Amino acid sequence: MEMKVYHYDAFSKIPGKGNPAGVVLEADHLNVEGMQKIASQVGFNETAFVMKSEVADIRLRYFTPGHEMDLCGHGTMAAICALSDHQFLTERAEIRVETKAGILTIKSKYSKDGQIWMTMQQAPPVFEAFLGSRADLAQVIGLADQDLADGWPIMYGSTGIWTLLVPIKKLASFQKMKSDNYKFPAILQAMPHTSIHPFCLETIDASATMHARHFSSPFSGTIEYPVTGTASGVMGAYYAKFIASDFDESLDIVVEQGVEVGRDGKVMVHIHKKEITYDIEITGTAVFVGEIG
Repeated sequence: MEMKVYHYDAFSKIPGKGNPAGVVLEADHLNVEGMQKIASQVGFNETAFVMKSEVADIRLRYFTPGHEMDLCGHGTMAAICALSDHQFLTERAEIRVETKAGILTIKSKYSKDGQIWMTMQQAPPVFEAFLGSRADLAQVIGLADQDLADGWPIMYGSTGIWTLLVPIKKLASFQKMKSDNYKFPAILQAMPHTSIHPFCLETIDASATMHARHFSSPFSGTIEYPVTGTASGVMGAYYAKFIASDFDESLDIVVEQGVEVGRDGKVMVHIHKKEITYDIEITGTAVFVGEIG
């Protein structure tokens, strides 16, 4: 690597928890091949590259070890935290960020202990039905068909990045999950590059609303995301649409994730009801861990 990469852990205030992300500041001189090489060498689920924008305050590009992503929640949290730490965003409470998923607004504020908390707008939620085999889907994440919940649909969903949302009956099933990521494309024939996001309503922390894991697309070069921002956003939209649709105007939920891999963290999801859709935002923080390179 020829550039300094800052390591942040997102969706946690504790180093070693949450989801690790690399951040490269002032990355305008890098081409796609250079960014991909750095992300591959770093090896995190995502590395975020901060660039100048002609249509927003900044531009962010996100790369897994295997390919570029349109949007990344934890990478965005890490990048905004890094920009704040390095005085690029002095006294900026709101910025507009250009991504391949659109121009999104990020609002930030500091708590009394000096921790920065960021609220990130998501793209409008969209869903498509999963029409494949439930039994094959269960098997590819180490479960049986009877472990999947019956009352809610299995759906592809996106608030910027597509994932397959899989409702699970019991929290105990999450400890025995073991994903065979390279078999995902054969099961997810409608969207073979998609990740798999199982969730349930039983939680470890009483303050949480939902529990989840997130298994990567095999094309990304990783196996599992400890804590996912954008997937939590679309999971919140799923919760509003299919589980708690009778709420009035707004709904806040907390998603817990990462427990099974020892990197537990939390994502707050804010849902605002519109005429035919929802406005979705996620809130989280990040902590500096160290420098790479």
